[in-house]
Amino acid sequence: MEIFATTGLVVKLVLFILLYFSVVSWAIIFYKLLQVHRANSESERFLEFFWKAKRFDAINAQLDRFANSPLTVLFNEGYGEMKKLMEKGEEKQDPTIISTELGGIDNISRALRRATTSEITRLEKYLTFLATTGSTAPFIGLFGTVWGIMTAFKGIGETGSASLAVVAPGIAEALIATAIGLVAAIPAVMGYNHFQQKIRVLIAEMDSFSTEFLNIVQRTFTGK
Repeated sequence: MEIFATTGLVVKLVLFILLYFSVVSWAIIFYKLLQVHRANSESERFLEFFWKAKRFDAINAQLDRFANSPLTVLFNEGYGEMKKLMEKGEEKQDPTIISTELGGIDNISRALRRATTSEITRLEKYLTFLATTGSTAPFIGLFGTVWGIMTAFKGIGETGSASLAVVAPGIAEALIATAIGLVAAIPAVMGYNHFQQKIRVLIAEMDSFSTEFLNIVQRTFTGK
């Protein structure tokens, strides 16, 4: 704090920017930890319930139990599209309309892809800030470092002395800016990589669930 109090205006501004990046990054990290943990745990529970249940309508009635799972969004969209086709089939008195209607299965497939894209966007929200912090904070700190060194040389020029008392304040500014830049960047990079890996697992689960859902629909309405 003593070093911060004696720093120049430019270095103070650099430190405030880095502090902002650091605080927001940690807030995002804690938020994403909770979000991804809930998504993983509730997806596991939903898959177990999905394979034990016998009917889609019974599953649909229990979706609120797994509100944080991206798989429930996929199921809701796919089941909603399937219900529309079934209602059209009842109007036309054709129970096989899902297989005979042009684009019937494709409509369900597109609904699942839209839901997958939406969930990926939701899960990846705010990760861009972590990536930006990880890539820019060291350079912002480097700017503070360069400015501190310039201050040190300026002090030498004004006093005509290269003693430690003259050089030390500028070097201290340089070092604290570098340190805070790394403090902001390292957790952001680690958090970004961690969440990207967890989200890739969830994306694979969503792709697998979409395939299984379409297979069930095809077997049910086409007998294949």
